[in-house]
Amino acid sequence: MKKVLFVAFLVVSLLKINAQGFSGSIEFKYFNLKDTNSNVYYVKDKMVKLEQYVKKTTVTEGSFIFDLKANSIKAVHHKRKVWSDHKSETPPIIKGVCEVIKGSNTKTLSGYKCKEYIVKNPSENTIITYWIAEGKFNFFVPMMKLWNRKDRQSIYFNQIANLPEGSMPLYSEEKQISDGKIITRLEVTKINKKAPDNSAFEIPATYNKFE
Repeated sequence: MKKVLFVAFLVVSLLKINAQGFSGSIEFKYFNLKDTNSNVYYVKDKMVKLEQYVKKTTVTEGSFIFDLKANSIKAVHHKRKVWSDHKSETPPIIKGVCEVIKGSNTKTLSGYKCKEYIVKNPSENTIITYWIAEGKFNFFVPMMKLWNRKDRQSIYFNQIANLPEGSMPLYSEEKQISDGKIITRLEVTKINKKAPDNSAFEIPATYNKFE
């Protein structure tokens, strides 16, 4: 009986740990034809903060704070010391049809095994390859659905149906189908599992709300 109870306790504990998802910080870079932008996610429970840095510096330019429980987004401008409620963008219109291909290749990135997914749309002359880690990053898909960004990296990712819970791309590359030219690239550069303080998700008292 004691052995059965111990096994049941272990299973419940593992399920609880998995449900909690990722806590920590994720640093990543976003490359396009003109610039390279540095960013970091801070994640704890149902809270996510995205910090965006001034180009080629470690100075924070702006932040988005996502409350995944309340389904709300706050935008923070640090130089002006203001914040505002940020409305989710309207669903984008896609020309043609996106074809989703689950590849057979895998690679290890930042210590996580990633699977290859390819989203292709000849009507938009675009193909994006994602290397997706599964089961560890429960915040990412809900955040993307809430945010509903209109860049193609985000739009095409949202076309991938039935992803396992906790999926997140650690590397993705957007190319033109016609000539293979790279348009954008997203790359996770560092993952830290130390949970941030609750204060990381608070707006400073000296900041004013911008209406």
